[in-house]
Amino acid sequence: MTAPTLAAAPALPRRLLPVLFIGVFMAALDTAIIGPAIPALREAFGVDNRRVGLVMIVFILCSLSSTALMANLSDRHGRRPVFLGSVTLFALGSLLIAASPRFWMLLVGRAIQGAGGGGIIPTASAVIGDQLPPDKRGRALGLIGATYGMAFVLGPPLAAALLVVASWHWIFLINLPIAAAVLWLGHQALPRRRVQPAANAPLDLAGIVLVFALLSSLVLGITRVADGLSGLQLWPAFLGAALLLTPLLIAVERRAAMPMIPPTLFGRRRLVITYGLTLGSGFGMGGVSFLTSIAQLADGVSARNAGFALLPLVLCSMVGSAGSGRMLNRAGPRRQILAGFALLALGYAATSQTGWGLAGFLLASMPVGLGVGILVGGALRTIAIDEAPQALRASAQGLINIGISIGTLLAAAAIGAVADFGGGGAPGFGRAYVGVALVMAAMFALALALREPAVP
Repeated sequence: MTAPTLAAAPALPRRLLPVLFIGVFMAALDTAIIGPAIPALREAFGVDNRRVGLVMIVFILCSLSSTALMANLSDRHGRRPVFLGSVTLFALGSLLIAASPRFWMLLVGRAIQGAGGGGIIPTASAVIGDQLPPDKRGRALGLIGATYGMAFVLGPPLAAALLVVASWHWIFLINLPIAAAVLWLGHQALPRRRVQPAANAPLDLAGIVLVFALLSSLVLGITRVADGLSGLQLWPAFLGAALLLTPLLIAVERRAAMPMIPPTLFGRRRLVITYGLTLGSGFGMGGVSFLTSIAQLADGVSARNAGFALLPLVLCSMVGSAGSGRMLNRAGPRRQILAGFALLALGYAATSQTGWGLAGFLLASMPVGLGVGILVGGALRTIAIDEAPQALRASAQGLINIGISIGTLLAAAAIGAVADFGGGGAPGFGRAYVGVALVMAAMFALALALREPAVP
């Protein structure tokens, strides 16, 4: 397979980075803001907990499945049309959700929203790789991580405020002015250069179908683990289907002229290790979701105020992501990844000790925040940018997104299952977080296998 070629990058437009950051903020905000809206949606549409859970599952499925496709299209046709198209899809999905008179229409809107969201972050990261010199990429990618942190800080209180002063509709309508600003600024600032595909390679339709089927089976299997352990045993069938589809996808992608998941990326040792580490970083990020359960069960924090118990963690995450971006070129991605997993292992081991009181919990959560911030601060994405061929940068970034998302789902399923087996309550979650700390220690060991590229 002949790789596409890229023209030389033009001068960096002044508004380019704000466009990318606002787009990423919008996608991250919707992920963070949806949690408080779930009870309102359940009441508005008269659905039970299992059905309302589809609001999250549909978005995750479509976001993951579209990531590879949008990244592939970005490598083919340029970053600008795919980024703007992804933002447009996200806005249309948001509008459909807000206008939905039926629950099934809301799910369609979430699917459209997820399809758009799946293309925003990998394309934005690829733009940074194309347009910025190596000595400035780390800081920009670190700011993307900080943008994520800011969205997760502002999301829940913003949702709560909108539910008090307006209605759940505005949780989604708020995306429309943000998207309009991104589209207007993006038309002016985003580069217009095109990526010319080798020999006008046809779209990998078989790869699209198989990627969707494999990721759907994997997501449904992971999200059904806890349900399957207590009821209908569906999760083994889903995970088994994902296992069977994997070699078929590999065979198809090896024959494709321009595959959805380029096998070339897995021929580079440093990239393969990096993709393994993205699963671990996603697992570490997913572990944050259940920390409020420890604050409630062990320290007596009310459900209403549990989110505030994570404020030190979130602030540390923002500091870690911004600071790691500034230090990336000096320290190198390997050292930062090692530091991130070391902090996560330390923090999760400390939070697993549920008898330290609220002050102890708050202190123990701070290394977790720093570790998450460092890992989302650009080190993993920098390796993918440096190691991937320039014309496959969006595909390489898309795999980073997919790995992190799957790792996050694995964490949610594993922590919930272990906590339930441990009898629930604070002791059960304590045992679960001992396991999370061990996984982070294993990721630290894997990161030792990374080697910095030789300086020419």
